[in-house]
Amino acid sequence: MKYISTRGQAPELTFEEAMLTGLARDGGLYLPAEIPVMTKDEIASLAGLPYEEIAFRVMWPYVSGSFAEDEFKSIIARAYQGFGHAARAPLKQLNENHFLLELFHGPTLAFKDFAMQLIGQLFQVALKRRGERVTIVGATSGDTGSAAIEAFRGLDAVDVFILFPHGRVSEVQRRQMTTPADSNVHALALEGDFDDCQAAVKDMFNDFDFRDGVKLAGVNSINFARVLAQVVYYFSAATSLGAPHRKVSFTVPTGNFGDIFAGYIAKRMGLPIDRLVVATNQNDILHRCLSGEGYYKGDTIPSISPSMDIQVSSNFERALYYAYGEDGNAVAQLMEELKSGGFDVSQGALQALRETFDSGRASEEETLETIKATLASSAELLCPHSAVGVKVGEEHRAPDVPMITLATAHPAKFPAAVEQASGVHPPLPPRMADLYERPERVTRITNDLGAIQAHIKGHISA
Repeated sequence: MKYISTRGQAPELTFEEAMLTGLARDGGLYLPAEIPVMTKDEIASLAGLPYEEIAFRVMWPYVSGSFAEDEFKSIIARAYQGFGHAARAPLKQLNENHFLLELFHGPTLAFKDFAMQLIGQLFQVALKRRGERVTIVGATSGDTGSAAIEAFRGLDAVDVFILFPHGRVSEVQRRQMTTPADSNVHALALEGDFDDCQAAVKDMFNDFDFRDGVKLAGVNSINFARVLAQVVYYFSAATSLGAPHRKVSFTVPTGNFGDIFAGYIAKRMGLPIDRLVVATNQNDILHRCLSGEGYYKGDTIPSISPSMDIQVSSNFERALYYAYGEDGNAVAQLMEELKSGGFDVSQGALQALRETFDSGRASEEETLETIKATLASSAELLCPHSAVGVKVGEEHRAPDVPMITLATAHPAKFPAAVEQASGVHPPLPPRMADLYERPERVTRITNDLGAIQAHIKGHISA
């Protein structure tokens, strides 16, 4: 399996090379040159299997040239052994034909653990084999950073620097990034919003002297390995509800578009997904775009669902690549226009997107009301992001197609908003009960590329 850039000007790479590279050198994102298709019988055979076995069968065609079969099975086993639920991603019924996919049973209580725990093990094996060391730099609106730090802390061949917007993540999210004592992980509180953090990371990848000098690698959802790991739970959930013999739909609370793009890959692989519904908060650039208003950046408005406070959704570039007929030059042109504020999506491309994706948004008031109402109707306590999904999912639910809404984080990660809505203060799991007592280690840093790069150079291991 070879991997190609969405902008068409970077060399083809193997899975391992694409994983360790992260962002393509032409600024694009890597995708498999072809998407393998599973037969109906192969999909049906997944029903009832352990999550790890489903993960192996779904991901193996993408990685087979880079890892041995037994080696990859061991990597998967190590990745998910720390999850707090035997099913890894259990389904709960909320309503008639509406189900919640709980993705918060990993070490940091968020869906990012599914990908990050796997990618941590993949990096460790690949780098040990190569005898190399890398510097991972990532941007986070809250959950990616803590998941990355948890996955890579203490590993020999990796230094990790995570940029997060100062004052714009929840206290639990911040403490999960700032309390690990391992010397190879560094939390950097940037003066700015998430889009500033993400832009700084992309600028570092496009500064080839810096990139090569510190051996830069990326684990944001720009890394296709992250997307691939998330494809798995679409298969596990859908087959639990009768796929491939019946269609299912998914609603995904979406900020950076990586999680829902994984659903798109699952559909291309043969999973009978009827609709993929993009659920946004008040930072609704994706909803506006899919509604025909173009893809234009606005101001990022802080919300009670901070992981979705994003105006530039990196993975949307991958969806645009397919919507524009796999034309790398067209995608490169759009990304150039985005630097000046945004672009209009052609009618043909918009039609292609709408063949798969629907969208909706939830206001702050609607999000709070959904938390309250869902607790009353189904005894399920939602985090604000999951509540955005449930509200939009309920609006798009069809009577004859099960709707699966992704619950992306544990309510205890956002206790203030959850308590405001429900009157219930969600406790942290026992393994994390002392989080508020642990000492923090964090560096405040200005939104200046030179300052960020100097800090990284000064703190990487020799």
